[in-house]
Amino acid sequence: MYPTLKMLHMTCALLSILGFTLRGILKLQGSALIEKKFFKIAPHIVDSVLLLSAIALSVMIGQYPLTDGWLTAKVIGLLLYIFLGLVTLRFAKTQPIRLLAFILAIVVFAYIATVARSHNPFPFG
Repeated sequence: MYPTLKMLHMTCALLSILGFTLRGILKLQGSALIEKKFFKIAPHIVDSVLLLSAIALSVMIGQYPLTDGWLTAKVIGLLLYIFLGLVTLRFAKTQPIRLLAFILAIVVFAYIATVARSHNPFPFG
């Protein structure tokens, strides 16, 4: 069960960043496609499965945020990623701010993925 759940989690993480990247590019280009129903619904489905699988994996391995540093780092990274995603897709008033938030969100996602693989909150140190 664990390997299947981990594969589901990793697949959803990949779909999540690919979806965010596509939506970010569409938003930066001012494309009307970003307003399509698919782009409003699909990310919520993928991210819900991603979060539920993360919780299930955490319980399965007996490691939890605020107890295990690498999971705490992932949760903090996730909150920062969500904030930057909101700035990118909704709140940025100018294109330079939107672009900066978009790039930083992708960098934070890469950090989260690296922490997940290494189980180290400081994977570059």
